[in-house]
Amino acid sequence: MAQTFSEKVLSRKAGRPVRAGEVVTVSPDYCLSHDNSAAIIGEFKKIGVPRVKAPDKIIIILDHIVPAADEKYAQNHKTIREFVREQGLPHFYDIQNGVCHQVLPESGFALPGFLIMGSDSHTTTYGAFGAFSAGIGRTEAASIWATDEIWLRVPETLRIEFSGRFPENVCAKDAILKLIGDQGADRANYEAVEFAGPAAGEFSLSSRMTLANMAAEMGAKNGYFEPDALTVAWLKARTFREFEVVVSDPGAAYEAVLPFDLSTLEPQVACPHTVDNVKPVRDVAGTPVQQVLIGTCTNGRVEDLAIAARIVKGRKVHPGTRTLVLPASRAVYLEALRNGSIETLSEAGCVILNPGCGPCLGAHQGLLAAGEAVLSTSNRNFRGRMGSRDSAIYLASPATAAASALEGKITDPRIRS
Repeated sequence: MAQTFSEKVLSRKAGRPVRAGEVVTVSPDYCLSHDNSAAIIGEFKKIGVPRVKAPDKIIIILDHIVPAADEKYAQNHKTIREFVREQGLPHFYDIQNGVCHQVLPESGFALPGFLIMGSDSHTTTYGAFGAFSAGIGRTEAASIWATDEIWLRVPETLRIEFSGRFPENVCAKDAILKLIGDQGADRANYEAVEFAGPAAGEFSLSSRMTLANMAAEMGAKNGYFEPDALTVAWLKARTFREFEVVVSDPGAAYEAVLPFDLSTLEPQVACPHTVDNVKPVRDVAGTPVQQVLIGTCTNGRVEDLAIAARIVKGRKVHPGTRTLVLPASRAVYLEALRNGSIETLSEAGCVILNPGCGPCLGAHQGLLAAGEAVLSTSNRNFRGRMGSRDSAIYLASPATAAASALEGKITDPRIRS
């Protein structure tokens, strides 16, 4: 029988053919967690088993509040480090490494056909490399630690077929915002989103990660790109593990197939306070912003920082707009130093932050005051997400963010003074 990617991966893990809608009990290849590992440890101890079942499958990356912002976070980090030592967990990444969704692929874990669970909703990111990856709760993560198993419902699949090419200064972030704006934040609830079509293979890996990352904002269980030669070459330089590319069969059943022409796309912005409140940038151009954030797990890669650097080069950001740059990982930071992006951004007046989640979750760096607005390249704009509940978060691409930082107001990157 013809199967989708998700049906094929979960069939292999279940040891039998499965269809969308079935519930299966499976053993994941990896289970990711981050700073919330402290809470997971508490849940794990309630289960009453002394040791984790499969230590080599557990990946812990400290990234959300790094370095620790107060005594509570410092204690959480200490608890995690002690647990890692006690349990002999081999895949632990301390505060110097960066955001989990960037560090995990860079470390060679996000592999085609693998089943990856993570206690973070944007675990969907690894679908950019052909993995089935999905977010889970803390109690589910604790259960995996104890049993090496989880039950999953096999998702139906929504296929997005991309055609055409991006216009200048329009990119993957604009595409996913447009898609979410048109279809709604609940369009793909517990579905797999398969990014396909003749243009999909032309997306950079960075762009694929952006789309898979924000599949979560459509409600998706997982997002997926079919791996190609670019994917395989990138991964083989980073892993010693064996993997097999898994793709949907011709004739597989999809819940729906949606066409998407990139050539007609223009810069988009998600307006407060929901990610599907999306408008063309031209409709909100001129809106003042007191802060701009360029980076995060959605758009903090080398390609994104280079786009921003190209736009601000030789100019200064607006004196009334604080512009924060957040590389997604130490590896990204170092490459952006080598290629000059960091120097250019700093010369323009941007504040360069250490790799991590930082301002995105509003726990420490770059908090907003009441009445302030930020234009961010991150993935969520819920009320109070980045500080005061009386602040406003707009989401856009690195190009739009950089152009807006120069002008101090939301600006179409195709039209700059």
